[in-house]
Amino acid sequence: MKVWIDGQLVDEADAKVSVFDHGLLYGDGVFEGIRMYHNRVFKLREHIERLFWSAKAILLEIPMSPEDLIRACVETCRANGLRDGYIRLLVTRGKGTLGLDPRRCPKPSVIVIASTIQLYPEQYYREGLTIVTVPTTRNLVNSVNPAIKSLNYLNNILARIEANNAGVEEAIMLNSDGFVAECTGDNVFIVQKGRLFTPPQSAGALYGITRNTVLDCARELGIVVAEPNMTRYDVYIADEMFLTGTAAEMVPVVKVDGRVIGSGKPGPVTARLLEAFHERTKTDGEVIFA
Repeated sequence: MKVWIDGQLVDEADAKVSVFDHGLLYGDGVFEGIRMYHNRVFKLREHIERLFWSAKAILLEIPMSPEDLIRACVETCRANGLRDGYIRLLVTRGKGTLGLDPRRCPKPSVIVIASTIQLYPEQYYREGLTIVTVPTTRNLVNSVNPAIKSLNYLNNILARIEANNAGVEEAIMLNSDGFVAECTGDNVFIVQKGRLFTPPQSAGALYGITRNTVLDCARELGIVVAEPNMTRYDVYIADEMFLTGTAAEMVPVVKVDGRVIGSGKPGPVTARLLEAFHERTKTDGEVIFA
């Protein structure tokens, strides 16, 4: 595997960062997970835009232009012969001192990894997930704002540990007010009487690229969409439920906290949206091999 790191494509074994990099020491940096489909890097420009938003929020100056980052992602896919797969794009604060002060890090580091991924077994896409709500509360918007896609994912990891202990693949995280925020790595959607609902960003939901794509697909299909605050009660009485994320794509949920969702099987609205999403992946994105 070839990894793009600070302007060079190197073998995986030679792709190294300093032990003094603040991304390693403190989780000080930002990242994007990006998918490749059908010889295209899906929604690449949207991902790059979100990366720059996250960097701006933590006063991290990315040492490359958006167009240069786009080229780096595509070149890394080509170097690994990938037409379908997954990209992890990272910008760390760079090498510094053992102190917290980011001013001690003169040069941020940019890394692009291109590989393959399958987040869930195929069975879950056909039959749906069983998930639970966990005690770990989503980060407050005035602390580590969930809108920032930072390298510090400990909040999500703690929730994922609770999901593992419960024997499930995902978990709902609530915010400090008790409203549904998101899952450990995915956005939450429910369908009620043909209408589509997902928590707002203000509740602690990530500004998801796949989330936004599904909302666009829903509007094109004439499905009414809304972003209200949602409680677990709203989830329990939903007709359908699914999760979205770059790695997860769209995966149905059929049971939450022991409550069967709808019929207990992936529903028709979910199926329509999944078909529309897959159609978009065929034509949207930067071409890898001309």
